[in-house]
Amino acid sequence: MPFETIPGTDTKYALLSFDADGKERTDDPHGQNGLLSKAILDSATRLPPSHVFLFSHGWKGDVVSARDQYNRWIKAMLDRTDDQKAMAAPFNPLWIGLHWPSLPFGDEELAGADFDAPGGMPAPEEVIATFRQRLGLGDEAEPLLRTIVAAHQRDAAATELPPDVAAAYTQLANLAGYRAEGPAGPPDADGGAFDPDLVFREGNAVDMGASFGGGGLVGGILGPLRQLSYWTMKKRARAIGETGMHQFVAELMNAAPQARFHLMGHSFGCIVVSSILGGPKAANPLPRKVDSLVLLQGAVSLWAFGTEVHGKATPGYFNPWVARSAVRGPIVVSRSIHDHAVGRLYPWASAVSFADGSFDVDDDNPPLHGAIGTFGIRGVQGVTFRPMLDVTGAYGFEAGTIYNLESSQFIAKGDGVSGAHSDIDGPQVAHALWQAALI
Repeated sequence: MPFETIPGTDTKYALLSFDADGKERTDDPHGQNGLLSKAILDSATRLPPSHVFLFSHGWKGDVVSARDQYNRWIKAMLDRTDDQKAMAAPFNPLWIGLHWPSLPFGDEELAGADFDAPGGMPAPEEVIATFRQRLGLGDEAEPLLRTIVAAHQRDAAATELPPDVAAAYTQLANLAGYRAEGPAGPPDADGGAFDPDLVFREGNAVDMGASFGGGGLVGGILGPLRQLSYWTMKKRARAIGETGMHQFVAELMNAAPQARFHLMGHSFGCIVVSSILGGPKAANPLPRKVDSLVLLQGAVSLWAFGTEVHGKATPGYFNPWVARSAVRGPIVVSRSIHDHAVGRLYPWASAVSFADGSFDVDDDNPPLHGAIGTFGIRGVQGVTFRPMLDVTGAYGFEAGTIYNLESSQFIAKGDGVSGAHSDIDGPQVAHALWQAALI
């Protein structure tokens, strides 16, 4: 990916792409020997930035979607001229959008086709190849996927999951390395045990209203397969953040020792940037602290950052870097009751039966399974709850403090339609990002 120019401006940002294994892609024509990171590091050495802004998209992030999102998000910040003028001079920002393969249905895979739409079902071989790649599995997965796809073709509206399909799902989950450690585990193991029959029944019984990546996720015979895809994307987000992206940010910090670093993640991108901060197993610090962290509509457990999980003295997966104050400035979290992707789909995919999860937003009694995009960060002493302000509001953020911003007035806005989960390019959100970077 080249250095992109924001439409309507002369501002450029780097669109830096990594593959599913956390390795930087080596085919960028603007890079050095195909590596755009080398060009970025060279630029930061020759023209030292005052601030580095790094963004990570979430699910539904093919190249086209990533470019569109970064164009909108950065443009929203550029439009806040008063906020930009408030930054101490000289202000010479470096903008970087991180891209990782995360699209469940889109230009990189099935051209947006919904498997359940009339006439929308691709050829079985294409579906099998797609899910093999998405789940990161080899030839041993092919007969299992063939059993599942054939059952879907026979009866897409089945009311019971055939026993051979349930058995195939169980074997697929084992092959993929599915783990269930509860909310204290890493993001890809913070849910409950995988039960394909339960997933099928609950997926047909509830209306999610929206999804992370567009298109249905939970219903029908392919519902459990999509839940495994959801789990795989969380695993990928963590692995990529902890490896290649963590290493890149560390190198960039060394190349630009005077620059302030600001990280922003959206949806599963909150897992990415949180993993960048922690490195492998959340236990490998960056060369120095970052200066602000903004987590917008995060699809990550509300307990992942806490010193306790649902009242138990067990730290969440990302708590080690919270405890060592890896963020010098504020940690800002947006949450909206109108965002059905994190408010309904996230707890469904994590808890399934809702014995330990809920669609209800009860701030006084948050569930075992829920997302920070609904509840904010919990289980940490000193967390501050505030409303997101309009563009003239002064937050007065303090260094080292976590802020859960109730953002329902400005994010998703109550329409509940698919795509509202990505409704984070408003001026109020941009203002909050600038205010966090002021510290």
